[in-house]
Amino acid sequence: MQSTSIVPETTRPFLTWQRIIDWAKEHYRCRSFEKDERIPARPGLLYLVQRGSVRLVGSTQLTTSVGVTNRPLDEAFLGFVGAGQPFELVAQSPFSLGAYAHAEDTNVIWMYWNDLDNWPHFRREVLDAFRYQHQRKLLWLSTLGQRRTIDRLLGFLTLLIEEYGEYYTSENGNSEFQGYCLPWPLTHSQIGSAIGSTRVTVTRLMGKLRQQGLIYTQDDNLICLPIAHPSARLTDQTHSN
Repeated sequence: MQSTSIVPETTRPFLTWQRIIDWAKEHYRCRSFEKDERIPARPGLLYLVQRGSVRLVGSTQLTTSVGVTNRPLDEAFLGFVGAGQPFELVAQSPFSLGAYAHAEDTNVIWMYWNDLDNWPHFRREVLDAFRYQHQRKLLWLSTLGQRRTIDRLLGFLTLLIEEYGEYYTSENGNSEFQGYCLPWPLTHSQIGSAIGSTRVTVTRLMGKLRQQGLIYTQDDNLICLPIAHPSARLTDQTHSN
């Protein structure tokens, strides 16, 4: 596979980012996580993904009329946070959010918001990143409002690959396949939880989308959109904050 990231180089000054990494190491505010390891994040702190990818999930606890809290429902996939991006977990009963390392050797830095006073320029970039994430979530909500499950599925995959996809060409170099692929695998159960469907339904609809040539899977079941598909025409503007 020949892949090249389509995410443009960050505008963040390298020296600032390096100082933050050095500060995090000095204050024991960084840690590396294995794939699918839960990140012990808590509300009120700011987290920065230095390397790898973080998977955000949400769950809801049901409370009976007598005030007894039942076990939480299954966790729903809420999206990724890529390298160089911030995230924050918000606590509001009965909803709870969690974070997992989605890639091997994912490195996360954490700090209090007032720690950003040491880097005013970086603070502005963090706020800009959160505004961008908010805009993407609005698109996500619009996609989830589609009536047909197959439309929700294709829209969801398109949004993910627009944001995180890497350019892909076949190994033989004869342009047998060209498109953009997610750099990490995503299970059908995780997709189903994100679009309000089941694993079985997602598996069936993924097969239908493959038959229609709207999606492909490459290597380790990485999900791809072909360039010929209009939704796969990604531009740097899509990724700019």
